[in-house]
Amino acid sequence: MRTGASTSTDKNIVDRSRSHRNRAVSKAVRQTRERLQTGHSSNFDRELMVMHIDSLLQGAAVVPIFIVVVAALGVYLTRDIAIFLWTIPILTAHAINMLLGKRAKKQEMTIESARKWRQILLLGQLLTGLCWAVFTMQTCTTCGGDSFSLYKGTTLLVAICITAMASFMLPRAVPFAFAPPTVVLVVTAILTRNPSDIALTAAVSVAVIFFTFITNRMFQSNLKILSFQSEKDDLIAELEVANSMSDEARRRAEEANLAKSRFLASMSHELRTPLNAILGFSEVMSAEVMGPLNNPTYREYTTDIHRSGQHLLNLINEILDLSRIEAGKYELNEEAISLLDIAEDCIGMVQLRARAKNISISSQIEPQLPSVWADEKSMRQVILNLLSNAVKFTPQGGEISVKVGWTAGGGEYVAIKDNGPGIPEEEIPIVLSAFGQGSIAIKSAEQGTGLGLPIVQAILAKHDGQFALKSKLREGTEVIAILPAKRVLQSLPAVEDAPLAGRRKKSFA
Repeated sequence: MRTGASTSTDKNIVDRSRSHRNRAVSKAVRQTRERLQTGHSSNFDRELMVMHIDSLLQGAAVVPIFIVVVAALGVYLTRDIAIFLWTIPILTAHAINMLLGKRAKKQEMTIESARKWRQILLLGQLLTGLCWAVFTMQTCTTCGGDSFSLYKGTTLLVAICITAMASFMLPRAVPFAFAPPTVVLVVTAILTRNPSDIALTAAVSVAVIFFTFITNRMFQSNLKILSFQSEKDDLIAELEVANSMSDEARRRAEEANLAKSRFLASMSHELRTPLNAILGFSEVMSAEVMGPLNNPTYREYTTDIHRSGQHLLNLINEILDLSRIEAGKYELNEEAISLLDIAEDCIGMVQLRARAKNISISSQIEPQLPSVWADEKSMRQVILNLLSNAVKFTPQGGEISVKVGWTAGGGEYVAIKDNGPGIPEEEIPIVLSAFGQGSIAIKSAEQGTGLGLPIVQAILAKHDGQFALKSKLREGTEVIAILPAKRVLQSLPAVEDAPLAGRRKKSFA
């Protein structure tokens, strides 16, 4: 049961049926970018119409109050109550506009219906303008001087202001509403040639032109505001989509990494079991425990089998170490250790291989180095990896120097330098990456997995240390493993217990 569950989980991890999600997300991103690249100026008819209708209905009481005040002033000025008859058609026109606005608000607003309602509401403004034309034709025989002309001019100017403020979301509302009274004023000025009528006509005409310009500018400003708001919303949507894609990619990467770790763990177990048998039996055969091997060729074969099996086991262990480090499950067993002792042990372990290639290993060690707080197995692996690489790539008769000492910051370091072929500068990042190998390593007969240096870097990073690689082509390579000062154990006096210290103070008192 457990094996089946694990298998199904692994299948879910590498399931490719979720690729349709990425296609949908990519399509959403593409559509959003297309909306951003195309203009928005022709796509806000519906929003502008909705805003105009809301503004129209919210200010529904302003016009009736203004009409009543104008009629009351007219009665006071002319002493003729008949002027109230003018209020009936204009209030009726205003009521018609309000009913149209309420009806438009109840319907679903689309781009086509918004254009239709704009024409209808402009006709409503024209109806109101005809009523203002009737007001403009009013006369007063009992008024003295130009008081009645001033009254009409003031009323029309205030009416233009109110209309401009209430209908700036409806382009051409001011010309439609006040073209009829302007025409009446022009005709009256031509017929009477009265200076007061001419001045009134000029003032109203200039006011209509001016407020038409102002409302157009306000309309364009609101259009830009809507466009910027839409672009901001689109950008937010694109960011959300990109964030969703990032989360999906991270989830898939985590699942792929988990599948890789499970595969490595499973394969390492499957490979180690036969390898143990191969190593054990080959060692028994090479030691001739069960009897001598009469044929010397067979004896060489058993040695080759044992060496190859050991090499394969080391490769598997390196892959597993890197896998545990990437998964964050590489735990340090820290204790007080001596880098000097570990370096000397590692030199002794590679000394046999170095002598086989006639390579001399010299050491330069600073005396009285204190211990460091680190994982002995990990640090031994670091130094042994670096020494093995140096021996591997140093030619016959070469030299390797090992230094152990203090850093300028108070830490400790191990530096290993060889006079091998070196590494080209452009290949250093490749060599430091997982499974990366330089051109010299590829041409060498002793190829590995390319995991030694990445494992060294990861182990030093776990110790808060640093790793440096310096190399020049045909001059050699120097690698430096550094542990920080906080891991160096200095000789400090023992800390006394507080109660004991208290008792001593008390006794001295």
